[in-house]
Amino acid sequence: MKKRVLSLMLTAIMAMGLAVGCGPADTGAPADTAADTSAETSDDGGADKAASTGKKVAVAMPTQSSERWINDGSNMKQKLEALGYEVDLQYAEDDVQAQVSQIENMIAAGADCLVIAAVDSSALVNVEAQAKEAGIPIIAYDRLLMDTDAVSYYATFDNKGVGTAIGKYIEESKDLANTSETYTIEFFMGSPDDNNAVMLYNGLMEVLQPYLDDGTLVCKSGRTSFEDTCILRWSQETAQQNCENYLTGFYANDKLDICATAFDGFAYGCKAALEGAGYKVGEDWPLITGQDAELMATKNIIAGSQTMSIYKDTRLLADKCVTMVQAVLEGSEPEINDKEQYDNGKLVVPSYLCTPVAVDKDNYKKIIVDGGYYTEEQLAE
Repeated sequence: MKKRVLSLMLTAIMAMGLAVGCGPADTGAPADTAADTSAETSDDGGADKAASTGKKVAVAMPTQSSERWINDGSNMKQKLEALGYEVDLQYAEDDVQAQVSQIENMIAAGADCLVIAAVDSSALVNVEAQAKEAGIPIIAYDRLLMDTDAVSYYATFDNKGVGTAIGKYIEESKDLANTSETYTIEFFMGSPDDNNAVMLYNGLMEVLQPYLDDGTLVCKSGRTSFEDTCILRWSQETAQQNCENYLTGFYANDKLDICATAFDGFAYGCKAALEGAGYKVGEDWPLITGQDAELMATKNIIAGSQTMSIYKDTRLLADKCVTMVQAVLEGSEPEINDKEQYDNGKLVVPSYLCTPVAVDKDNYKKIIVDGGYYTEEQLAE
């Protein structure tokens, strides 16, 4: 690994992204920072709270099996309640029909606004139509709602940018542009029913495909397309099984150098598979990527069993979604910074994109600890 090149890359990342957050991509306005929003709820006085009193916001989240969704839900609930809204927060545990039923009940209970992070982005069309007929605005949260004209706005991270950041990290870490060496790589991509997963894959492969084409990167399984590498419902267990199969079928007499994963849960699955195959940290351990900078992932980065993750400060995303809710319920236009990328098959959804940042053992303290996301004590437990 070319440390000098990697150091330069991380320096550039920190120079551009230490104040990591949600910044307008096309306005030149200053970016929000972790320091600006670290676990705080804005208090604009009694007027805002009075205006929201009696309004009900229903929040439909996909699952509590991932740390990030628990944080998303609790952050949003806290911020909305601080503004005086009544909040109905529900988790569907990755069950599509359960989420449909939950949203139907939210509509029947008189929700004034729906915030939906879908289990399956294309499976909610009928219930979304019910909400539209009832005059209830819908904000898509993190995952784009597909094939519907009922969605008003979308709050998310720059999902293609996530893939680009992962690809750039691999490129710089292995000095792919200059090396004469060949590196083996396997891919573990997100759920096929999540538009974010496709965008991440596209960003990743824009960086890495040239190196697959010229032989600098070799995928011995041959599984490089999104269709061949996607993992339904972002299942950690499936990622582990896939990695075990790759190691047994293609790497019995060779070394796997890179696990390009789209999610920290996939990184955990790869870690378990690699340990089972006898790989050891500090010896023949591959480069492993991830996304979300979960607490366990950050601990693994410190320990060396995961190389990097994409830090997405969900406090900032919750803030942006809350301001969208507030604007919609007050009859004003929320701030957006993307009107082009997110075509759901029925319309281009006005969106606000927050900025992701790559973190590894060299910069996690500056970005994650100093940003107040985790404490040193949490990371030491």
